[in-house]
Amino acid sequence: MKIALVHDYLNQYGGAERVLEVFMEMFPDAPVYTLIANLSKMPERFKEADIRTSFIQSIPFSKNHYKKMLGLFPIAVEQMDLRNYDLVLSSSSAFVKGVLTTPSQIHVCYCHTPMRYVWDLYHQYMQEITNPVFSRVLPYILHKVRIWDQVSSQRPDYYISNSHNVSKRIQKYYNRNSHVIHPPVSFSQTGLLGESEDFYLIVSRLLPYKRIDLVIETFNQLEWPLVIIGDGYDRQRLERLAGPTVKMLGYQSDAVIHEHYSKCKAFILAGEEDFGITPLEAQAHGKPVIAFGKGGALETVKDGVTGVFFDEQTVESLIQALNRLQNLNLNPAAIRDHADSFNENRFKKQIMDFIHDALSAKSR
Repeated sequence: MKIALVHDYLNQYGGAERVLEVFMEMFPDAPVYTLIANLSKMPERFKEADIRTSFIQSIPFSKNHYKKMLGLFPIAVEQMDLRNYDLVLSSSSAFVKGVLTTPSQIHVCYCHTPMRYVWDLYHQYMQEITNPVFSRVLPYILHKVRIWDQVSSQRPDYYISNSHNVSKRIQKYYNRNSHVIHPPVSFSQTGLLGESEDFYLIVSRLLPYKRIDLVIETFNQLEWPLVIIGDGYDRQRLERLAGPTVKMLGYQSDAVIHEHYSKCKAFILAGEEDFGITPLEAQAHGKPVIAFGKGGALETVKDGVTGVFFDEQTVESLIQALNRLQNLNLNPAAIRDHADSFNENRFKKQIMDFIHDALSAKSR
């Protein structure tokens, strides 16, 4: 059976890319089709893979200005020629669920979320646009993209959602059912590695909806140590906000990230995530999580057992959660056991079982 993997973009490394990595392990002979790749920003293993990009890749400056080519993405996706494959497995939070397949093929879409900037985050996204020309043109482009997104949502044969939270969005925006399979947590580099040090940790893409600015403001006020690992277009703004107790380390290797997981006092998630793999990675090291109590965190954090929630995205609410955590005596082994229920072997088995059932249904 010939298999193709399809992924939106390979120009930043986050939870969706970690899922793709597992797919690449499961199907090592499958090429990876993507709209654009900037492998200098990806882990070394991606540089050794069979990556096949769209025509967007050849447009000058596309690696750094790909968002300005938004209107071309549907065309680029539909030009991906996947006719020679029996199974297409897409990993999508935007466009690649819209690849064209034939009736003899099976397309399974692992959906990280419907395209948030044309649906539930549309108005927030528009507020972040500072270029006056782009802000006038973009609503018309996103209107067209929204229509294409809904139409193309009917193309996959099956949807797998990464959380019950995302499954509800798929039902609302696409009117499609989906099967929930939570993303995997790798335990290969994790462990209970000694005593916690006196700092709190964020590992995240630096994007406005992640609300890292809220955490910085809180820690500036408390004058507590905070370490932030990750990169993104919001980095310069966040660096200007950061006080003397906040360290921003930018992009770091897996080894550095896992070292910080193992030594932090607790992990903080301030945004509303689709699922959120980083809180589970922290828990895999036995570390508690302080999370905004909406979205995917409700499926990964057990309040009072593996961490605490805060109810409002305000400094006051976050401080209350920080103080509450300090008064709890949480068990690191219990936290790690909870994370283990999301392990990689579980994920691989559930994905393979789903594909097997889809192939069996097709052959009937």
